[in-house]
Amino acid sequence: MSIKHKSMFAIKRELKLNNVETSLMRGNAGFKRWVYNYGLDLIQSSWDFEDIKASDSKRLDTIKKVFTQVTMQKPEYAWMKLYPSTVYQSAFIDLKKAFERWRKGISGFPKKKSKKKGDSFTVYKTAGIYPVIGEPPLAFTNRVVINRGQRIKLPGLKELRLKERIDFICSSQTFTVSRTADRWFVAFMLDAQKIPPIIHPIEKIGVDLGVKILATCSDGTKYDMPITLQTAKTKLGKLQWHNRNKVLGNKNLKIRASKNAKKYYTRLARQHSKIANIRQDTTQKMTTDISRKAYVIRIEDLNVQGMKENHKLAQAVSNNCFYEIRRQLTYKQAHYGTRVELVDRWYPSSKTCSKCHHIQDMRLSDRIFNCQKCKHIQDRDENAATNLENTPPVQSTVGLTGT
Repeated sequence: MSIKHKSMFAIKRELKLNNVETSLMRGNAGFKRWVYNYGLDLIQSSWDFEDIKASDSKRLDTIKKVFTQVTMQKPEYAWMKLYPSTVYQSAFIDLKKAFERWRKGISGFPKKKSKKKGDSFTVYKTAGIYPVIGEPPLAFTNRVVINRGQRIKLPGLKELRLKERIDFICSSQTFTVSRTADRWFVAFMLDAQKIPPIIHPIEKIGVDLGVKILATCSDGTKYDMPITLQTAKTKLGKLQWHNRNKVLGNKNLKIRASKNAKKYYTRLARQHSKIANIRQDTTQKMTTDISRKAYVIRIEDLNVQGMKENHKLAQAVSNNCFYEIRRQLTYKQAHYGTRVELVDRWYPSSKTCSKCHHIQDMRLSDRIFNCQKCKHIQDRDENAATNLENTPPVQSTVGLTGT
């Protein structure tokens, strides 16, 4: 009997925009950025008044009222009424989440948004049919129905074209539009049920994440970043070197960026996007392949931030996306009916013999494990993956924790 898992699925499509539509997207993103920075400035200013005793959430609620009732009514800010109200509402929601993450120690203090980094904004449908006040609205009345084809209608915006068609009828309430380099994307979430496979070829597998090789499985399968990643990084370095003396603009010196400087920024963003896409494509295919063939997946509970403090390993650790791999394996549990188990981060998987369990010291440069007790010889990463498969786990991951 199949078990149905209800979860959220994200769909992301690239928008096919003309010049007018691109300007509209930039305007919405700029509006959200302005409101986000406005709220950040005011909440920092409110801390100077010791008589005000309120949480960050209540302060932001008050700032939102000041923005809507005072700031937006001024003649010089009449341009704000050209954009959907959900844009500035989502800006305050994002700012509130940023302060919550800072208070919990998950991330640093919120910083101001910059147009040089990827622009984004969120719109959502608020209207619905509510038969009883305080009760949920009627089904689908507060959602946007998305038809098959290459067009999508966003709340508060006109109908836009897509570069890739949607092959089914669906609905969603919230839509996030983002920019990567000079390309614009729309993303939205769906409630769906997926029937995961109940038969996996392998019952249990250990996955060792490494610096030299991206991942080694206990069944002998190895995954690594493609050579195209290094080629793209080399091209990025050459692009930066050739433009090292270009005058790119300076606000402090009141030097405006030239047209060639803006072209350079676009090429630079495209190259960074290409590198990120190669990493994302590799990790997605790898985690999907592992999730399809094994029911129980065991990985180490790595201290990624601690590993980055070693300057000799920092670049390789960032390049191999250790935490991203764990995140993907975790959320794909519901998709493929798997169970991800974490092994203690202090377990010496690389120093333990997979045959006799003898523990011996090894240097990072030693790529072959040669047991001094039973004379077992095996590749270092394969030996570690076998140990991860057989050792008892610390916990089964039902969510993500910061590491």
